[in-house]
Amino acid sequence: MREAAAVSALALTLGLTLRAPLLPTGVRVGPGIAAVIGVGVALLLGGIGEQDIVEAFDVLWRPFVALMGLMVLTGVAGRVGLMERLAAVVLPRAGGSATRLYALVFVLSLGTAAVLNNDAAILLLTPVVVLLVRALYPDRPSLLVPFAFAVFMAAGVAPFVTSNPMNTVVAGVADIDFNEYAARMFPVAIAGSIVTFVVLRIVFASELREAPAQAPLPPVEPWTRAQCEVLGLVLTVLALYPVFALAGVEVFAVAAAGGAVALLLAWRHRAGRPFEVLRTNVAWEILVFLLGMFLLAEALQNAGVVERLTDLYADGGQTVIGVTSALGSALINNHSMALTNLLAVEDLPGAERDQYLAALIGGDLGPRLLPIGSLAGLLWIAVLRGLDVVVSLRRFVVVGAAVTVPSLAVSLGVLALLP
Repeated sequence: MREAAAVSALALTLGLTLRAPLLPTGVRVGPGIAAVIGVGVALLLGGIGEQDIVEAFDVLWRPFVALMGLMVLTGVAGRVGLMERLAAVVLPRAGGSATRLYALVFVLSLGTAAVLNNDAAILLLTPVVVLLVRALYPDRPSLLVPFAFAVFMAAGVAPFVTSNPMNTVVAGVADIDFNEYAARMFPVAIAGSIVTFVVLRIVFASELREAPAQAPLPPVEPWTRAQCEVLGLVLTVLALYPVFALAGVEVFAVAAAGGAVALLLAWRHRAGRPFEVLRTNVAWEILVFLLGMFLLAEALQNAGVVERLTDLYADGGQTVIGVTSALGSALINNHSMALTNLLAVEDLPGAERDQYLAALIGGDLGPRLLPIGSLAGLLWIAVLRGLDVVVSLRRFVVVGAAVTVPSLAVSLGVLALLP
């Protein structure tokens, strides 16, 4: 009964998240509402209890504070036009070559995803890149999809614990600090990114090769004071993570301080009042969704489903953990899979750091296989649709599989080779 309750609640939550139906009240069911409904069903059917909710808050409040700080920092960067300014500085270096422009877009997206997070890279850069390519190549609409994929695929394995919201949560719960995480995952991320870029260049070689040369872009306007200060804040926060980690200070404290300073900068430069920034740039619905998915993962654990996953991982090792995580993330969303993995790996006899990291690698790369694999993928599809760019399911799957299979293999291989 408890197993049926847990699985039903999870299926209901994911179904509502993907379909986003309109309620009779006129309110559309988003991820947060879907998670609340799913948790309510789990409570009614006995999948979880009140104590599970209390424990969830105790476990998640620190990662959630870190995520809120990062969301504020990202939001303020968007409000002052930081990403548009960086793009205006970096992309003209292509010198009219579509191939060089493609490489620069990939690198810019990779850097944005690493320093901020994958959702920020997609939300801030996708419209910038699509509008730029449309202006440069008005007669080549076929180039829009390749460049859009460059933005989406660049956010691969998170090199820092703060580069992916789910990695922030899992590493926080598993007690993996910033430096420990970066020492293992930075080389993994670099190797996986190289493979990703090479495969994308092969997949879209004909479109890029046939693109006509363009005149260089006009000189960029001077940086504003607000853009300089926010960029300085972003780089300072990134530099302070490893320093404070050595002193035993957790990521959430640094991220929260960075978010607080970002609020002051937004107010100072009239980019938004603090309450307005918190209301509009903190994705409260996503935080509710994460809390709900953690509780549904607890329901799966209470029902014994997590125990089966633990048995599979105990027999298979890191490769099985990574591949299972990738497939599971593609099918049931990386949030639910990551939190289920967290509980499954915790139950392994002598659970080690690299087992958590192998699960995170699969969770980072698996969503490339299907759009439903992550909220980032759904956001990317939605942003493109708003820009009149259509990516068919077939093309998403074909490109996603071509990129994910080798990058996953190389990433797990590099993790296994690290001392």
